[in-house]
Formats: sequence, structure tokens, C-alpha cells
Amino acid sequence: MNTVAIIPAAGAGLRMGLDTPKQFLALESVPIFIHTLRKFAASDAVDEILLGVRPADLDRARQELERERLTKPWRLVTGGASRQQTVAIALAQAPSSTEIAVVHDAVRPFVTLEQIQNVLNAARQTGAAILGIPSVDTVKQVERQIVIGTIPRERIVLAQTPQAFRYTLLTEAVTRAAQDGFMASDESSLVERLGQEVTVLMGSERNIKITKPSDLPLARLYIAQERDLAQRAGCSPSDG
Repeated sequence: MNTVAIIPAAGAGLRMGLDTPKQFLALESVPIFIHTLRKFAASDAVDEILLGVRPADLDRARQELERERLTKPWRLVTGGASRQQTVAIALAQAPSSTEIAVVHDAVRPFVTLEQIQNVLNAARQTGAAILGIPSVDTVKQVERQIVIGTIPRERIVLAQTPQAFRYTLLTEAVTRAAQDGFMASDESSLVERLGQEVTVLMGSERNIKITKPSDLPLARLYIAQERDLAQRAGCSPSDG
């Protein structure tokens, strides 16, 4: 069973307020997206990695990947104008033998091998699976700055990645969305439109998405912790 990891990294990262896209920012002298790819390269459940980047970033990404020398086959994909388009392009370039596609944010470098394995196992069984964490805050539905309702917290989860799907299912969902002009912020939303149930597995508050400057100090702390644990265990941080 061939499993492809799709890592969309074609965003400009404008919320960082920097000229450098957030996925290329360095943690311990290594770009964030490389930290992320290390996790998928270390997973026995993943066969190939497709990284989608902006045309302007292709050379830069290739240089970083060649320097890293990942132990897993990888390919660069020219990304589209949106995450959804980048995922669609990557799906179209996946091997014909692909059965499972797992999509993960390039700027979530603290996913664990266990989380990757769990979401892939669930996708094989049910067709679609994501990670999510319960909301600890009260969630309000608003319209024009006026509260129009309160959503019970027990019915809310905050979606994370990785999100894994049968390849044919995700391809159909992406194709249908393009035909309908529907845009979504994650792949699960596209699959849900087809009436497919999506299994939610427990994620982790540590599985942060680095999107704004205030995320960087916490990310540096986590990277340092992973390095220290790896040194004590005598293994690579990507094995954690």
C-alpha cells in the first residue's frame, strides 16, 4: 500500500510580517519545513514526500533538501495560488500506485511518528481521518460583532494536521470543489462535502502551527527539548 505525504509550503507567510516565508524561517539553523519533513522521512508508514512550494522558492527549497539528504524519496511540486490548489497539483503528480494521501502543514514540525501512524491507520480503516484537540474556550457564533449563539464546547474540536485520506476519495473531493468553486482551509472540509464521515483522533497542544512571531519562542523551546531528548536516547530528533 503506497502512502504519499503531501506538504503544502507555497504560502507567503504574511502573518509573520517578514520578507521570508515562515516555512523557511530557521529553528536551530534549520528551516522549519525541513524539521517537518524529517518526521515524515522517519516514518515507516510513508513511502514518498511531495513538497509544494512557490515557483520563486523552488531553487531555494531544492538546495535545502539536497543539503538535508533525507532518507525518504522526495519530489518538489510547483504550488498553486492557494493551499487547495497546491494539494490538487500534488495529488495529480502522486504515483499511480498511491492508496493513501496524508497532508500536513509545513509549519507543524512537532508532529510525532505515533500521530502520523495513528492517522494513517484510521484512514485505511475508515477512508478519512484527522487530528483534533478539544476547545478549552467558550466558542461564540457572531455576526457583525454581535453574538448570535454559543456553541457547546463538547461539540467543538480544533482541527490539526496530519489529515489522511484514501487517495481516490481526496482526489474526488478536490476535483468536485474546483468544479463548484468551493474553497476550504483544510482537506477535511472538502471530503465532508461529499458526505464522507471523517474520524477525529486526539491531537496535541504541542503540535503547534507556527504562523506568527509569538509562536517562535515556543517553537525554539520545543526544538531544544527534542534535541535534548534525542541526545539522551542516542537517536535523531526526527525519531521522536
